[in-house]
Amino acid sequence: MEQTTGKANHEVHQKSWYDRHYKKLLILPIILLAFCLAYLFFFYQQHGDIMRKDVSLSGGTTITLQGDMEREGLEHQLRQEIPDVGVRTITELRSGKVIAVIIESSVMPEELQPALERVLDYKLTNENSTTEFTGSSLSNNFYRQLVIALIFSFILISIVVFIMFRTFIPSFAVIFAIFADVVMSLTLINLFGVKLSAAGIAAFLMLIGYSVDTDILLTTRVLKKKEGSVNERIYGAFKTGIFMNITGLLAVLPAFFIVTGLPDSFRQIFFILALGLIADILNTWLTNASMLKWYTDKKRIS
Repeated sequence: MEQTTGKANHEVHQKSWYDRHYKKLLILPIILLAFCLAYLFFFYQQHGDIMRKDVSLSGGTTITLQGDMEREGLEHQLRQEIPDVGVRTITELRSGKVIAVIIESSVMPEELQPALERVLDYKLTNENSTTEFTGSSLSNNFYRQLVIALIFSFILISIVVFIMFRTFIPSFAVIFAIFADVVMSLTLINLFGVKLSAAGIAAFLMLIGYSVDTDILLTTRVLKKKEGSVNERIYGAFKTGIFMNITGLLAVLPAFFIVTGLPDSFRQIFFILALGLIADILNTWLTNASMLKWYTDKKRIS
């Protein structure tokens, strides 16, 4: 009997703490979002775009060398002649052995190939290398189409959310949380110095889908479920949603850190999804949940 009473008192204490402080929980994610937006603004002022783009999105030359070689030394020597050059490797999935080296730069093949030959001290031929060049106009057009697809998908999801809940504040909270997930992930990508590829843009499309799942779960439980108090509905949604987030992280993080030989495009997708899932925990269970709690208190929804 005493244990039951103690447990009930503990639950009342926990609920009363959340009732007193849920508005304060909004402060941290809003400050982080404001910092991210300010960072992206200054980043745009410096670089003319809100992200770093690789050759597939900005145009340039890609040379693939067959065989094993030391990446860091090769990149260091090439950058003495071509500052914006990037070097990455392709490895075998099981052994991790390097089977090819990819050199990328925004310069023309006529400039990159001679510089690479001087560093390697041998002639590049069709037998030991392949050279590809992508024009800047084609890459920029492809990049614009990807960004338009990203914006269009965000708009469509917003429309579906507003149709689903038909109330401004809960719908706005869902859209705000998804927007914050994308902005925070993009900021971290820039801080880590990652150059986004077409696969990276696709990862942001996937991230929108992941983000909307937990936010709709939370909003549906709070507004449409009748059992229990608002706090109990939020906590029930939290138990399900955090399990979804952790499951997603356990799927992408081992693939990024442990599995060797993955193409860089796959690793970039996993990295962006991991950052987005971490941001989603913050924005769903602090931002969206606090906004919903505030709304239900104002509307006296029990």
